[in-house]
Amino acid sequence: MLRCRRALANHAYSRYVSSCGKFDYDLFTIGAGSGGVRASRIAAGHGASVGVADDLAVGLGGTCVNVGCVPKKLFAYGSELPTEVKDGEGFGWNFTSQAPPDWQSLIQNKDKEIARLNGIYEKLLAGAGCDVHKSRAELVDNHTISLFEGSKTVTAAKILVAVGGWPSMPDIPGKEHLISSNEAFYLKNAPKHAVIAGAGYIAVEFAGIFHGYGAHVDLCIRKKKFLRGFDDDIAAFLQEQMIQQGVSVRPCTQIQKVEEAAGKEGWFDVTFDNGETVQADVVMSAIGRRPKLEGIGLDRAGGETSE
Repeated sequence: MLRCRRALANHAYSRYVSSCGKFDYDLFTIGAGSGGVRASRIAAGHGASVGVADDLAVGLGGTCVNVGCVPKKLFAYGSELPTEVKDGEGFGWNFTSQAPPDWQSLIQNKDKEIARLNGIYEKLLAGAGCDVHKSRAELVDNHTISLFEGSKTVTAAKILVAVGGWPSMPDIPGKEHLISSNEAFYLKNAPKHAVIAGAGYIAVEFAGIFHGYGAHVDLCIRKKKFLRGFDDDIAAFLQEQMIQQGVSVRPCTQIQKVEEAAGKEGWFDVTFDNGETVQADVVMSAIGRRPKLEGIGLDRAGGETSE
């Protein structure tokens, strides 16, 4: 992309005109996740005119704020409380309530916190002088961006693609019945029996979360151990402890197909590659993530991707 040759330190920037006087912006960022927001704020802080677009598929702040680290911690903290309560008995506390957790309250309170954080991210961008476009954006060429918001186009000397990742889903019969970690944060009810495919930290974390909230959990992993690539001793100890606590870890097992269960609305027959079938009301895939590049027109801007 064209590098503006005018000395940046000696140029008086306009919010709407690039330093070259040729484009609407010096920098236009597609994606308002952690990376896009930070890059945009830093550029604006150095005097660049900056525009940012996000399709709000998950929200401002991207995966981490909306369907990742932040809500996951809230869910994880909540799932650990039954164990804390049980441990409290040894310290003289007597908690006798057997009431089930109020899942709807968890979701509502999580949504309030995420909405608060979205507002903070928007204020951070606006406060830095960035123009925020709540719109899907596509590349027209290496200096032009089409915004679905108002069906308009803008131009920029430089374009930063910071769209982040999206869950990969297995191509199996009944894949339409699967959820990813995105949807897990918006379930209407706490799962009673969850089947999770995946051996990474997202799969392992949700196995612990759903189990902590009272679900029976089958965790299907392709190899004998999960969290491969992490510290071997820690991963082995964690797997042992989760099994002791009641999580059903199924090594060398993959989901072969998912079908609606006859006579049980909202339940599914999950068939594994060993021929065994179980019934579950939540079937989750956490087998990895891929760049969210579909349909943004990267090829029109001369962009290339590798495997």
